[in-house]
Amino acid sequence: MTHANIGHLRADGVAELLTTAADILLRDPKRRGCCVHLGGVGRLLVTGDLHDNPLHFVKVVAFAQLDQAENHLILHELIHGDRLINGADMSWHMLAKAAALIVQYPGQVHVMLANHELAQAFDQMVSKGAGENTALFRAGLDWKFGDDADIVNEAIKVFVRAMPLAVKTENGILCSHSLPGPYDMKLFDVNVLDRALEDDDYQARTGSAWQMTWGRNQTPEQVDMLAEAWNVKVFIVGHAAVADGAIAASSCMLLINSDHDRGMVLPVQLASEVTNAQELMFLVVPIQAIEGSLGD
Repeated sequence: MTHANIGHLRADGVAELLTTAADILLRDPKRRGCCVHLGGVGRLLVTGDLHDNPLHFVKVVAFAQLDQAENHLILHELIHGDRLINGADMSWHMLAKAAALIVQYPGQVHVMLANHELAQAFDQMVSKGAGENTALFRAGLDWKFGDDADIVNEAIKVFVRAMPLAVKTENGILCSHSLPGPYDMKLFDVNVLDRALEDDDYQARTGSAWQMTWGRNQTPEQVDMLAEAWNVKVFIVGHAAVADGAIAASSCMLLINSDHDRGMVLPVQLASEVTNAQELMFLVVPIQAIEGSLGD
């Protein structure tokens, strides 16, 4: 099973794919708590939000060169795009394609928790402009799978709960969907990365996983504090509308977007020395420059 040929699967096949991928994520020997720790060999390709952009997904996968076993790919914010089919969001398909990649390349594909996946799995309202996304997504499941939609919906919840909160590299990078906002820090558990996530962590506004995937408007002082606490040189996060695809928000925080026409990805050699976000900006690659098409 590859990410390119899942369209023929019935509900039980999609559910099996999602739960198998979830088990692989949880059993990854590089995972400690809810953080995956990468060593100093190979290349990591970091993406930003993809929001159901199928062409960019294909290009990203091709560029990741996962046939080389030392290479790694980070994906997050896969669902809830602005393209509807018959008034429904069909981005369950993107989750299934990511799950197929995890099964095909276990230990190399890291799908991090993001706020839209969290909202979908825990029935929390979220909107990206096309309407209330969780309801539109469920309408897509109902339209595709009919009476068996619940089978897939429950498997999606299992898959989302298995997603790590962050990926950390030996050379000092920490990738996550976002970081908690300044006002979250009163309740945020700074030790959350070292433990498994619990039900309370997903609770709106108060949970540490919710805060780390929804947080905005971080201050340099707050980011520096988290960097010191987690021994991080540079954070690479999404959850921001970056018109040019990537921007160094501070010396230790790079924002990246992968869903629009100027979207970027960031390839990083895991053996290289990392100093600051400004230097990483020289490495970003426009997705439009990557070969690959939906027909590949």
